[in-house]
Amino acid sequence: MYIITIVALPFFGIISEGISLGDWGGIKHCRCVSKEKKPIGRYIGRVEVNPAGPHCKDIEIIATLKTDGQQICLDPNAPWVKRVLKRKSTGQRP
Repeated sequence: MYIITIVALPFFGIISEGISLGDWGGIKHCRCVSKEKKPIGRYIGRVEVNPAGPHCKDIEIIATLKTDGQQICLDPNAPWVKRVLKRKSTGQRP
């Protein structure tokens, strides 16, 4: 019984480590449930763009607010959001 325990413990450790590594390294679902359509451009400190992919069929634009660091999902079809993204791509402040 002692030998079985010595052999089995490392085996189970490898399995559990493999499971935890498989879950590490990314979001596997959409983060945005609702999207802000009203202009909030002057409150935005940072913008993160997550392209559509296997994790989510929609592009996700997530703004971090200057004041409190809250993250808000933006509507990628809103004209003001497109302007914010254009400014971001040219290196201007949002």
